[in-house]
Amino acid sequence: MEDILFGIISGIVAALGMGGGTILILLLNLFTDLKQHLIQGTNLIFFIPTSITAIIMNVKNKKINYKLSKIIIIFGILGAIVGSKLSFKINNKLLKRCFGIFLLFIAFFESYSFFKQYIKFKKENTK
Repeated sequence: MEDILFGIISGIVAALGMGGGTILILLLNLFTDLKQHLIQGTNLIFFIPTSITAIIMNVKNKKINYKLSKIIIIFGILGAIVGSKLSFKINNKLLKRCFGIFLLFIAFFESYSFFKQYIKFKKENTK
């Protein structure tokens, strides 16, 4: 039952463009005893159908910059190859720590961005 819930939550977050895979990895880490390598592999399989669905919806709504996408795809593939090879050389504990640090970085960045937008909004509305 929790697998269904994890899929629904991750799918919603993915459809919103906020990194459903990150949420899925977090949920699987917190609520299962799977090893980090297996969690990350599972996340990659989850990513395929959710991405295809999101692509179809975004193409329909003309929300894709194809020129930028081509560049990102090429270098994303190169990064995926390097990252995959690197992850197999890292032990489970270190991989979990790296992922935790990544999540903290993202949380800090998102908080900073939100705070910056809030300050800008306040300044514009006090004039």
